[in-house]
Amino acid sequence: MSALLVPPSRVPRARNGDVVLRTIPAETYRAFLASHAGAALGAGFLQLPSWADVKEGWRAQLLGWGADPEAGELTGVALVLLRQFPGTRRYFAYLPEGPVADWSDPDVDGWLGPLLEHLRRAGAFAVRIGPSPAYRRWDAALLKPLTGPGRRLGDVLASEVDPLGAAVAERLRARGWRRCGGDGTGEDGDAQPRHVFHVPLAGRTTEDLWSGLNQEWRRNVRRAQKEGVEVVVGSAAELPDFYRLLGITERRDGFRLGRSLAYYERQYAALNAEDPGRMKLYLARHRGEILAAHTMITVGRRAWYQTGASADHRREVRPSNALQWRMLQDAHALGADVYDMRGVPSTLDPGERAYGLLRWKLGTGGQVVETLGEWERPLGGSANHTLYRAFQAYLNRR
Repeated sequence: MSALLVPPSRVPRARNGDVVLRTIPAETYRAFLASHAGAALGAGFLQLPSWADVKEGWRAQLLGWGADPEAGELTGVALVLLRQFPGTRRYFAYLPEGPVADWSDPDVDGWLGPLLEHLRRAGAFAVRIGPSPAYRRWDAALLKPLTGPGRRLGDVLASEVDPLGAAVAERLRARGWRRCGGDGTGEDGDAQPRHVFHVPLAGRTTEDLWSGLNQEWRRNVRRAQKEGVEVVVGSAAELPDFYRLLGITERRDGFRLGRSLAYYERQYAALNAEDPGRMKLYLARHRGEILAAHTMITVGRRAWYQTGASADHRREVRPSNALQWRMLQDAHALGADVYDMRGVPSTLDPGERAYGLLRWKLGTGGQVVETLGEWERPLGGSANHTLYRAFQAYLNRR
């Protein structure tokens, strides 16, 4: 595991009423996530202890709070990643898609206050969090006929507005938090996608999933089957093939993730060491050649399609559609309630290059979910505010 900023035995307890916050061992952290109470909070893979081993250049702490964290009496946990500001002994604290907490608790200060105080004492000058509640949802059937030049998701009345998400946003604003990227359509300040795509699985049969695909998707899956596309689960040995295809995909689609092959090898090893089969690499082969490769991560009753890559040639045999149909079925068979296809753009303009990704995912019949996004605030006095502004400028230069 990545080195802790402060050894657990030397971290003072942060107490607020009956809530005690403490660094905890990875075993205690995982046991809470596996418990009924922890599972109900729906932790994502970015809050797993193993994720600390994936992120180079960050130090990590595993925190837990409750009546007695050391005895495993927990009500919430958090993986905190800390990046040192060059030339100082101060840290930027980042909780990717965390903390794993009960955001419906009206006394949010009861656990958030001790968390912030602990981070301040640990040397953090600012903190970024990713609250879990959703904000708005749009069904695929609603969005398909409402595309057009210049249109964005925010121009369409949502199928559902989550009252908890709206309440959490107001509580954070009232406590001095700032939404990264602003409160409009801008998303550049978020490290994680603000808009994601979910395919509901709970209570549905495989036949329901198939009928939920639009006509084009069903036609493409059938085409892949007719052409003899074979979908298999690969291993770490095929990660170089995946990475080669990812480079092709980035050049074709005009984006760059900026990750190395070593990053994916480290991710595959760390997540599967924590729970064998947690991260899988799916391959689509045609005439003996790997034409597409997608990764899937499962935690509890959720599954994520994390990253996809495909070749430029023989795209007419539809290897990516075949992969996703197999992954949907496997997630369903594992008992997942939701298949999360991760990020989508907010544009509804077919003339924009990014719209193609949204259009492709809409074909699965799921829904776009706007999360609360990421929120930041400096910790402490004016010196930390100054350091926070300097850190933002440093990140922008990088």
